[in-house]
Amino acid sequence: MYAILLALLAGLGTGFALGFTEAARPGWAVFWGVAAFAVVVALVSLFVRRRVGSISKAMQERMLEGQRALQARVNDFQNHPKGDPRRFLEQMQKRQADLVDAAIADTEALEPYRRWVPWFGRQIATMRMQLNYQVKRFGKVDALLPRCLILDPLTAAMKMARQFATNAELPEIEKTYRRARARLRYDQSAYLSSVMAWMYVRRNKLDEAYALLEKACKDNNTEKEPNASLVRNRDALANNRVKQFTLSSFGDQWYGLFLEEPRIRYERRAPTRFGKFG
Repeated sequence: MYAILLALLAGLGTGFALGFTEAARPGWAVFWGVAAFAVVVALVSLFVRRRVGSISKAMQERMLEGQRALQARVNDFQNHPKGDPRRFLEQMQKRQADLVDAAIADTEALEPYRRWVPWFGRQIATMRMQLNYQVKRFGKVDALLPRCLILDPLTAAMKMARQFATNAELPEIEKTYRRARARLRYDQSAYLSSVMAWMYVRRNKLDEAYALLEKACKDNNTEKEPNASLVRNRDALANNRVKQFTLSSFGDQWYGLFLEEPRIRYERRAPTRFGKFG
């Protein structure tokens, strides 16, 4: 906003100054006024983009570093289990929440630029919503969602997941899906379409789920998307094998929506010749 106002002042000032002083003909005064407007917008946008990019990069690096440290501790516990697994899980969840809180606090450094760039407030709200979603703070997620920019499949899936979890009507969820789907190009809709199909299946709308997957198969390269899940799920519905419908091949991208718990298989290991399980 401030960038536009500053550019307007610069453009109008330049145009009127040249016109009143007769330093340039009216046509050229308008031209230089427009040029001044464009230059100021470009310079302010470049400055803000660099500052925001620097802050965002530092946030991402701290977040990744923290995630790597958490993963290292998880790997160490899996290789050398010590203590109560439930207590360890609680500790990891607490550390994850602390990491998210630190990232949310970092977003405060972006606030001074909110009024300089149109829609930047919505971008900040989107970042905070995604961070809160990671630690299941759904009350804050629901409060932030109306101010978020739904521009990518993951953010759209998060909104759809919250609508589904709060028992929204299917037309409302379909509206979110269609708007997000319209922004995607060929070979980008496998994940979002699969999420929508899962919701159809859970609401016992099997014909709608099949029709959606049939179209999604045509809109995506099914040889590239994870384990050809579009084709597999479409065929499962076609053959009345609803229990075989699964989005597990999307991994964390799917389970991170918290609509379904991953299935964990426990394998009993064969005893060694020393009588212990190896």
